[in-house]
Amino acid sequence: MKTALGLSVVAALAALGTQSAFAQNAIPSEPANAVNLVDGLEGVFGTHAGSRRSGARGVCAAGTFTGNKAGAAVSKASAFSGKPVPVTLRFSVGGGNPNAPENGKGVRGLAAQFDLPNGEQWLMANISAPFFTAATPDGFLAFLEARKPDPATKKMDPAKIAAAAAKYPDFKPQMEWVAKTGVPASYGAVNYWSTHAFKFTNAAGKTQFAKWMFVPAGGQEFIAEEKLANHAKVFLADELKGRVSQIPVEFDMVLQLGQAGDPTDNATVAWPDDRKKVVAGRLKVTSVTDTASCDGINFNPLILPTGIEGSDDPLLAARAGSYAVSQARRLSK
Repeated sequence: MKTALGLSVVAALAALGTQSAFAQNAIPSEPANAVNLVDGLEGVFGTHAGSRRSGARGVCAAGTFTGNKAGAAVSKASAFSGKPVPVTLRFSVGGGNPNAPENGKGVRGLAAQFDLPNGEQWLMANISAPFFTAATPDGFLAFLEARKPDPATKKMDPAKIAAAAAKYPDFKPQMEWVAKTGVPASYGAVNYWSTHAFKFTNAAGKTQFAKWMFVPAGGQEFIAEEKLANHAKVFLADELKGRVSQIPVEFDMVLQLGQAGDPTDNATVAWPDDRKKVVAGRLKVTSVTDTASCDGINFNPLILPTGIEGSDDPLLAARAGSYAVSQARRLSK
């Protein structure tokens, strides 16, 4: 099934490298900042009172995370102590439409708040693709501005999308991933990536950069392509609730350890697959909860425990600021 966003992705991919004549139209009118990035999301998806500006359709859940010695060897963060810590979760469909269909292609989200000892917290916002949308805040703003529907037609303009793609080729990895990847059959049966690199420090003071991925213990599940058109448009929350009622949904947290020269400032570039991977712990989802349990959390990816720091990726700071603006608007109107 092709959604409007899916069609825009296909159009942009088809035009990559052939629409340079439109490139001047892909440059944002002003540098990206937290306010105009959220304005950009609202321009694409509209303003929906009480809804998040990104990942608007979603469901809250609760569980625990238990780290292990392999994780502790990489970071001294208390999350890897070996003792279970409570986790508040939110699974979501990408985009700012709270009524988005769930049988269309696009990213899914897994956001989490780890409540660690001594009042520490670890917040994260992972997506079901190994690449972020753009490499820079300006690129992300251009991505959004290109998708703002035309006031007259109420539709996206393929020429503007193609122009932005020509100006910012870093859009391509995630767009290609979405185009070729199936539609998840469950929030609990798809991989989720950090996309960004983070700096880990262990008890001995050794530092190294790593990315992480949450891998479902039961494997990934996708809806057969021929069944998408007739598949229910809303099903993910109920499916997860039914799944968790029978047995906890579990994910392995896998750290991918970077090497010298691996980029830490560009979340649209995946590290080579041969980089060492460490299973650092297990996330266990034990219940689906009401919206109040996670509604007040903005899942700022720079809220980190001792032993983990952000990288030089400019999108990390941009996401943190935008999440704060989005939360303020969501809670006020």
